[in-house]
Amino acid sequence: MRKNYVGLALSALLFALSFPVDAQEPKKVHRIGYLSTQAPATESTRSEAIRLALRDLGYIEGQNIAIEYRYAEEKRDRFAELAAELVRLKVDIIIVAGGSGSIRTAKNATKTIPIVMSGSGLDPVEAGLVESLARPGGNVTGFTDLSGHLGGKRLELLKEAVPKVARVAILYQANNPRNTFEFKEVLPVSARALRLTIQRREVRDADDFERVFAAINKERPDGLYVPGDPLMNVNQKRTIGFALESRLPSMYSNREAVEAGGLMSYGADIADSYRRVAYYVDRILKGAKPADLPVEQPTKFELVINLKTAKQIGLTMPQSMLYRAARVIK
Repeated sequence: MRKNYVGLALSALLFALSFPVDAQEPKKVHRIGYLSTQAPATESTRSEAIRLALRDLGYIEGQNIAIEYRYAEEKRDRFAELAAELVRLKVDIIIVAGGSGSIRTAKNATKTIPIVMSGSGLDPVEAGLVESLARPGGNVTGFTDLSGHLGGKRLELLKEAVPKVARVAILYQANNPRNTFEFKEVLPVSARALRLTIQRREVRDADDFERVFAAINKERPDGLYVPGDPLMNVNQKRTIGFALESRLPSMYSNREAVEAGGLMSYGADIADSYRRVAYYVDRILKGAKPADLPVEQPTKFELVINLKTAKQIGLTMPQSMLYRAARVIK
């Protein structure tokens, strides 16, 4: 009888010891929505960098996070539909890779799911997306790159690289609120100080580029500035090819354009920007509320120069600029 009792007790003990191992609850897999205005190929640099930044914080796709990617591919009418789809999937967070209008569309789709801005667009306070940078107050927070505020600095750098520049053509997407702000509040002041004439040329769609290129050639500017709006990003190769063919020194807002053949870019340090987006995702998944997480502005900026392009258009870059550049492509 005693032997049976000891045997049963031993079996129960072994079962109890093994039970927690066998019955461990599976790790929670957080679902993250990634919502972009662009096409997968155009967006891949940013989305992959954010994914790697999340990995550095311990979030590994397929293990403890699942990322639902949705791309509007420049079709604005699809964006609201894709945002609603992510809401129906009950994702834990939506990362919006797009401007102020895209963030507003996502915000209209949900008042409860946290939305993390990845840097684009107008000042979020001016755009009415948050109550203040220090206390966003709603379900939107994240990183704002101030790109529209940097237009004056870009003109200044273009003038420094090519002192003879007197006329700068600006190629931009029509009906983009960020461009409206830059043209009204930023560029005129800098242009006057630098004694530059700005020649604005707007593009309405992909079929409009050749007409605008022809118009710019007739005006014979000394330089080209291309803001980083969605239409320009998608047609980046075309604008770069035009600048090279016309031997125009070109300034962009993003380093990807310079890596693809543009002459120069100036903007927020993109690697740091991606790390900050991952930081917000981490904080929110650990319980922080977007309303209490201050919106961050960039503290690191980078000048990128393509010397191969400079040589191709017959330009010698000042040595002082090369020393200051975060990256020089040779």
